[in-house]
Amino acid sequence: MAVALRWTATRSDETPLVVHFVVEGMEPAGGSMAPDPVSAKRRGFSAKPGETMVDDANGSAASLYVGLGERAKVTGEVLRRAGSAIARSAKRYVGVHVPLGGLEFPGIALDLAAELLGIGIELANYQLDTFRSEPTPPVLEFAEFSDGDAAEVTRALDRAMAVGEAVEMARDLVNTPAGDLAPADFADIAKSTAEAAGLGIEIYDEARIAAERMGGLLGVAAGSVKPPRFITMTYEPESHSEEVPTVALVGKGITFDSGGLSLKTGTGMMTMKMDMSGAAAVLATLSVCARLGVAVRVVGYMPLTENMPSGSATKPGDVLRTRSGKTIEVLNTDAEGRLILADALTVASESKPDSIIDLATLTGACVIALGSQIAGLLGNDDVLIRQVQAAGRRAGEALWPLPLPTGYHSHIDSEIADMKNIGATGQAGTISAALLLEEFVGDVPWVHLDIAGPAWSEQDQGLVRKGATGFGVRTLLSLLEHYEPRGGVREEDADGITVLP
Repeated sequence: MAVALRWTATRSDETPLVVHFVVEGMEPAGGSMAPDPVSAKRRGFSAKPGETMVDDANGSAASLYVGLGERAKVTGEVLRRAGSAIARSAKRYVGVHVPLGGLEFPGIALDLAAELLGIGIELANYQLDTFRSEPTPPVLEFAEFSDGDAAEVTRALDRAMAVGEAVEMARDLVNTPAGDLAPADFADIAKSTAEAAGLGIEIYDEARIAAERMGGLLGVAAGSVKPPRFITMTYEPESHSEEVPTVALVGKGITFDSGGLSLKTGTGMMTMKMDMSGAAAVLATLSVCARLGVAVRVVGYMPLTENMPSGSATKPGDVLRTRSGKTIEVLNTDAEGRLILADALTVASESKPDSIIDLATLTGACVIALGSQIAGLLGNDDVLIRQVQAAGRRAGEALWPLPLPTGYHSHIDSEIADMKNIGATGQAGTISAALLLEEFVGDVPWVHLDIAGPAWSEQDQGLVRKGATGFGVRTLLSLLEHYEPRGGVREEDADGITVLP
């Protein structure tokens, strides 16, 4: 459920809970009120980041004390997590009042603080009720913010709601069971989204995909009775001209991944409805570009298919001819994401955009290397890599650069085709997958985000609810809002990207 975030001059009578921010030493942050030290000590509240304490003994409204830690160390991520703590601690209340007076920190103005808190509240409030017999009561219905310039704070809260709703859209798509979200179903949702958001859209069915020579996508789809789809979606900014740069977004869309004939284990399949997280992130990002006034042209490419075993499925040892004409020997049908991305990246590169960014739950090797909270970041353009990493840090999504050494290209050399779809056993699996993708972008600046780890969470934590996280949406939107042709980190951005969230 989306939270209504709004600015108000004073606390309304309907608000039963008032927030007070506290920093280390039990000092109030800004115009907030500090808790009773005896009560705080008894209840174990020491104002560490994300700690909360509710006190119902202060008159008509209860007080929610939220810890921020050391004042000098308050960052954007601390405020996002404070917002999520507010949502989680307000379960018994319909709404909450958040006074912003004096809530400013180095590099964080009042309106930005409101936005960060709002995003945290919105994302921690997420839940999917579609498949329950009875809806779950909402965590929080509204949050009102007071103090600061009304216009600036309202704009900040509007952005928080737009970004939050986009992330939640991606979460909804990924959390939907694969039986209810086949490629055609995803395409129907994309069509209605495009109509609502004023986006251009073109959807290829199986016959058109074959006519477009997308052998990688067809090869993965061969084992499923549900036909594939390929979506191109376009956002044109109001000030569109030939000088406006174009950013291509490519998202992996495996709506269910059984592994194909290289079958996964039962446990390994349990969460494989999430293998379309990249495509979900691309669709969700495009859905709010107009609301956020993104000034660049954005084109999204979403190849969609299931990866299933059957008598018609691609077999280990088969060779697929991709749209580019390059051939790939398939030695493991469970390394299928790179096959459908090969065609999608080729289509994207043919239009000569200024940049291509792809997102994919691509390799378990990336989870082994970076864990479940950090995405791998690889590409062919150092300046664009730095810009994407800066966007991730602004957005609060951790990305870590990995190399693309040319010497490792031998890992994907095939004896009978141009390349094979798996690398050297037990070595650099994330890198070898990215090296294959690089074969299909030509000379276009390109970044690959391997989101296999952070796209899914096994627990509630901070802004994240168990299940789909919507990872990548916030990074993409931050990138598009700050995009500079051929990359580049502006000086005013550089100071704000020194710490991983």
